Amino acid sequence: MADLRAKIVLARSADWRLDIELECPAGITCIMGPSGSGKSTILGVLAGLTVPDEGSRVAIGNSIWLDRSSGVDVPVHLRPLSYVFQGLALFPHMSALHNVTYGMGHVPREQRADRAIALLKKLGVGHLALRKPRTFSGGEAQRVALARALARQPQLVLLDEPFSALDRELRAQLTALVRDVVADLGVPIVHVTHSVGEARALADQIVRLEKGKVVAKGKPADVLAGVTSLEE
Repeated sequence: MADLRAKIVLARSADWRLDIELECPAGITCIMGPSGSGKSTILGVLAGLTVPDEGSRVAIGNSIWLDRSSGVDVPVHLRPLSYVFQGLALFPHMSALHNVTYGMGHVPREQRADRAIALLKKLGVGHLALRKPRTFSGGEAQRVALARALARQPQLVLLDEPFSALDRELRAQLTALVRDVVADLGVPIVHVTHSVGEARALADQIVRLEKGKVVAKGKPADVLAGVTSLEE
């Protein structure tokens, strides 16, 4: 699958400017840094939810999603990506099954339910197919949200601290699950996290930010050597 390449420039004020370059191959790139360093802003630009400044560019392989210099800006709904927010954003009036099939416009209608159930089973929540989100535990809701993200067969997956509200045991379980699922997906995944342990367990590559700039990037063993926590 195609790599993600991005140049993102965005000045929020005279004192704060995001200016970074990303190159993310298939696998998981964890973006880490203290609050206010620009992590979620990067996801917003990649998704098309945030408009960056002149000089910014986002491409997946040969497909250009954003190029401010030439006026290219593919709208959010036409970017083949999936975004899992901190709040998950499951549709409360839909069952788990219908939450997952909602993004399957590319799949023949008669095949959608079977594919959705297979995804839910793969993520360990097949038994929830006909239940609605209000009956899910935190870990179950995370699994359904991940199933919905994967159902779109995206070219890029964005994860914005999706495990932050879970306890340590559940976070570890879901981290291992994501690691296994990603091995089969074969697309770039950009994952924002504050958790050093989570990043060590998940990441193929880590990008550390401070005040809108990349201060380190590389393999977890190199970037996180001696690091036990990040300043908030």
